[in-house]
Amino acid sequence: MSAARAASEIKVRAPGRLPRVGIVLGSGLGGIAGRVEDAVVIPYGELPGFPQPGVEGHAGRLVVGRLAGTGVAVLQGRVHAYEGTGFAALRTAIRALKLAGVETLVLTCAAGSLRTEVGPGRLMIVADHINMLGTNPLVGPNDDAFGPRFPSLTDAWDPALRARLSAAGEALGIPVAEGVYAAWLGPSFETPAEVRMLKLLGADAVGMSMVPECIIARHCGLRVAGCAVITNLGVGLGDGPVDHAHTLRTAAAAAMDLERLLVGFVEGWTEGDGGQP
Repeated sequence: MSAARAASEIKVRAPGRLPRVGIVLGSGLGGIAGRVEDAVVIPYGELPGFPQPGVEGHAGRLVVGRLAGTGVAVLQGRVHAYEGTGFAALRTAIRALKLAGVETLVLTCAAGSLRTEVGPGRLMIVADHINMLGTNPLVGPNDDAFGPRFPSLTDAWDPALRARLSAAGEALGIPVAEGVYAAWLGPSFETPAEVRMLKLLGADAVGMSMVPECIIARHCGLRVAGCAVITNLGVGLGDGPVDHAHTLRTAAAAAMDLERLLVGFVEGWTEGDGGQP
């Protein structure tokens, strides 16, 4: 099993570093990996079954060490459904983190806002999601060793972890919004009509990631928190450009706030308590 072999490799390559919190970094948000102390860096290509990101802004490395005194495993880069490679490698990566000791997974991404009052540069904590990908990463035979055939997604985005993120933002003076995230297949951006549809469905932000990871993580018993960096307003809601280059530039500009928020989030984490606030 690839996940078990990858977890074993992580333990061998990063001895004495027991990660409790996993962090997945989205487009242009890889800087937090540089703040990990006593770090061991493992390219995805050296871990059995791990994904090979094919999009600019995704380095493709696992960084294991400590962040603000807490054991972390940082996935610096991800694959997306639109790359057409399926979800097997994504399942392997998240399940390997679980087997390596991770209890909580924090997902980040760049996203477009569907609320004009939450503009570029803001952070949005994910309260719930709408899966518009047209598929699910658990399609196919179920692996009973990790979770049930029909997992519940009630409170998929853990309320206590959301409260912890909000408290960290308040303590640091970082304004954070909260909302529903819609996962869009891509790779094309949404049309103005599709943006209007997503607003009618109750979405507050839209992006091309996070939801598959959340589903896989919840299936195997990990608690999940998520934070989107707002890089633009949805098409038709603002005058700014909507393209990947703009996404990377805006994400980089807002990355410092995200880094501070994540450090505040994991600081004081008690081993084994799941990060209860």
